[in-house]
Amino acid sequence: MSIIPADLKYTKSHEWFKVENGIATVGITDFAQHQLTDIVYIDMPEKGTSKKAGETLLTIESVKSAEDVYFPVNGEIVDINPELNDKPELVNADCYKYWLVKIKISDEKYEAMTPEEYKKYIGE
Repeated sequence: MSIIPADLKYTKSHEWFKVENGIATVGITDFAQHQLTDIVYIDMPEKGTSKKAGETLLTIESVKSAEDVYFPVNGEIVDINPELNDKPELVNADCYKYWLVKIKISDEKYEAMTPEEYKKYIGE
């Protein structure tokens, strides 16, 4: 069973995000990190990068595969988690503590699932 915190929003591409004061803190879900297995590298984007929801945010590489992570909202990257530069495996240890990026939202319209909807989506 995946851990699905009740205070977060979820996407169909397995990102979680939390919006506070117009900033979305973004990470990958427990389900996603289990699918990836041992994460060995995260190709982080640059601060200041602006994209629309659904566009590629970054790539996570594991011993098994490389998977893209997508912008869950329209906006600009304002912060990148520096702890993951040298230790990307921290995402496997606690994917909700070790967020990936923070995005300043440019448009409050976005698609997201509730924890209950996400749980059903992944078949739990």
